[in-house]
Parts: sequence; C-alpha cells; structure tokens
Amino acid sequence: MITDKKKIKNTEIYQPASLSAYSLKQRIIIRLADFAFYILISLIGKTLRYETEGWENFEVIEQAGKIPIYSFWHNRIFAGTYFFRNRGIVVITSQSFDGEYIARFIQRFGYGAIRGSSTRGGVKALVEMIRGMREGLPMAFTVDGPKGPKYVAKSGACLLAKKTENPLMPFSVECNKFWTVKSWDDLQIPKPFSRVRVIISAPVYVSKNADQEEIEKKCKELQSKLDETVLIGQQWREINS
Repeated sequence: MITDKKKIKNTEIYQPASLSAYSLKQRIIIRLADFAFYILISLIGKTLRYETEGWENFEVIEQAGKIPIYSFWHNRIFAGTYFFRNRGIVVITSQSFDGEYIARFIQRFGYGAIRGSSTRGGVKALVEMIRGMREGLPMAFTVDGPKGPKYVAKSGACLLAKKTENPLMPFSVECNKFWTVKSWDDLQIPKPFSRVRVIISAPVYVSKNADQEEIEKKCKELQSKLDETVLIGQQWREINS
C-alpha cells in the first residue's frame, strides 16, 4: 500500500512538476512520452507472472522498524517498476528533458520523484532523500545509474544508508523471456506473459560513523550481493526459459 501522503510534508514529489520552463513542442512530447511509457509498462506488467525469493529479507527490515533503501541494477527497472508500484517509493530522476517524462510516468505508478543525478544536482537530491527518509519514505537507487558503467555499484546509496541508518535492500528482477534494448545498460524489456523472479538479498547496514574506507567496503558488499542475485536469477532463467 502506498505511504499515507497526508503525513508527509513534501507531497510535491508525488505530483507532476510544472512544465512552464519548456516550449510548447517540448511540453507535448513530454506528455506523450509520459502516457506512452505508462501504457507500455501497464499493459506488459499486467501479463507478467511474478514470484519472489528472499521476501523474508524485506520482512526483517520492517520488523526492525527500519525503512528499506531499494538497491538494484538499472537494466532491471522495467519489471521492477511494475512489481513495486504503489508503495510510495521515491527515486531520483535527472534534471533534464528526459528526466521530466520519466518522473511523470513513474508517479502514475505511485512513486515519488526527486530531481538530481550523479552529474547534476546530486548533493541536493541526496539531501532531499535524507529528508524524505526521516519522514518515513522508502527510497530506491539504480546503483549503477544513470550512465554506468553497467553493474558497477556507486556510493550514493551507501551514503544515504549512513545518513539515515536505514538498510540497503539489494534485489534483482529476472525475466525468463525478454528483449534487450541497445543502450549502455542493455535494458531488459520483459516479453508479455513472462515469468518474473524477484530475488531479494539480506540487507546491508552502514554505520552512521562509517568513514570513507568503511563506505567503500560496504559498497563492495552491496556490489557482491547484487552480483549474487543476478547469478541466482540467471540460473533460474536457464531452467525456466
């Protein structure tokens, strides 16, 4: 169930931003792209048959009174978006033309959007995410995004975990049948009626007193757990393709 927005101060993260800074042509393209991606993900998503492995790792976080920081690889975002919809999860979207329509269609799925990236507005976005978690909002990171390298974990999620004392929740989403988009991450688009395995690893905690060396160590631990979930998923796909 989506987080109760009445208890949240910055509810604007769940609302579409103004398009006044864009030209008429750009506004039309943004609205069309927003609607097109929402329809595409919805239509395919409704046909997918999801199953989970390691769901108890998610429950452990909730039982500890903590909020998960969803951590995954960028190329698994399509099937992951549909599975985790309507949970009030907040993500970073880039401060760009593309980022605007992405923010809009994920908001249709019940996500919140904070503007920023590793290259533009990154510090501001991290501050906003810290503030959001203190209000009880779960966050999500594509830890190798927005531009890669593919399957190389960056430190942003670990920094958020340190500042909020909430755990990272590494997971992977494996489709038994999918198309691959030629992009930096080899984005996976599940084929309709595919089986999808959501694999959740044990949480990773980062101490509030962690120094740079410890953060790097935790980043490697996150990397290792994500690599492991991908391997488990690939082995499952080989059996179920």
